[in-house]
Amino acid sequence: MTARLAIALTTLTLATAAHAEGDVATGQKTFETRCRACHMIADPAGEVIQRGGRTGPNLFGVADQPAAADPDFRYKASLQAAAEQGLVWDEAAFVAYVQDPTAFLKEFTGDAGARSAMTFKLKDGGADVFAYLASLSPES
Repeated sequence: MTARLAIALTTLTLATAAHAEGDVATGQKTFETRCRACHMIADPAGEVIQRGGRTGPNLFGVADQPAAADPDFRYKASLQAAAEQGLVWDEAAFVAYVQDPTAFLKEFTGDAGARSAMTFKLKDGGADVFAYLASLSPES
């Protein structure tokens, strides 16, 4: 095995391990029943992977990316403030956010007046949804 191949395999293993907490198939089902009322998943070329609403931003490529990064979506001030403070949608942040978006933003930003436009709370299954979204990321 060449050194380059060994590095590539190690990188792939680490990337997979980073998203190993959730179940992709369960996450897809949860997305279809709980998330797509407000969110869609469409790649940059416009191919729709998962039909859904447009109340929330397109979630294609959101895993491990900075918050408020969809240029076609108008984010509320509190989420923009969190993004400016360095919020990245890693699994832990994503799961905490979907469980209670406003509480998460208050804690992350340190602003007691922070509010999220997302009023829905996904108490269980956030890690699965994250795994599903990560599986659709361009790097997958």
